[in-house]
Amino acid sequence: MTNSIIEEAQKHMQKSQDSLQRDLGKIRAGRANASILNGITVEYYGADLPINQVASISVPEARVLMITPFDKSALKNIEKALLKSDIGINPANDGSVIRLVIPQLTGERRQELSKEVGKISEMSKVSVRNIRREAIDKLKKQQKSGDITDDEFYDLEKQVQKVTDSNVKAIENIAEKKAQELVEG
Repeated sequence: MTNSIIEEAQKHMQKSQDSLQRDLGKIRAGRANASILNGITVEYYGADLPINQVASISVPEARVLMITPFDKSALKNIEKALLKSDIGINPANDGSVIRLVIPQLTGERRQELSKEVGKISEMSKVSVRNIRREAIDKLKKQQKSGDITDDEFYDLEKQVQKVTDSNVKAIENIAEKKAQELVEG
């Protein structure tokens, strides 16, 4: 039962890492990356579908995303969805494909984005620490009810801390990699 608390904490901490990856994927680094289109939905025959279900997305050049609709009639709706989205790039529609040219980042903008990466990663670390606190609280309840001994509690508490430390380290590595990507452009 007590190991299940640690396993559950690990699962939740992994979800925090996954969430961080998704959030950082939306930050443009001056390079074309299809993940900036995540979350954009296109109206297609009355249904709102993710853009990757109505078109293929490719990267023909380092700073260009090319969106090719599976059905040419969806081209206008894809363009509308891109204009409504918060990606801040005007789509270029040539009648058969849409191109998004990612602008080069200025040094000032890179600094702002680096700070944003720091904030987002710090929120993920707070989330991981909250998960640690919840796991330790569960262990304390088990200790009080006599389900585990004091020695077992301290051993399990150390295991929870180890899991927490490794997840915080992983979050720092993810954020560092994204910050490096922003600096290099």
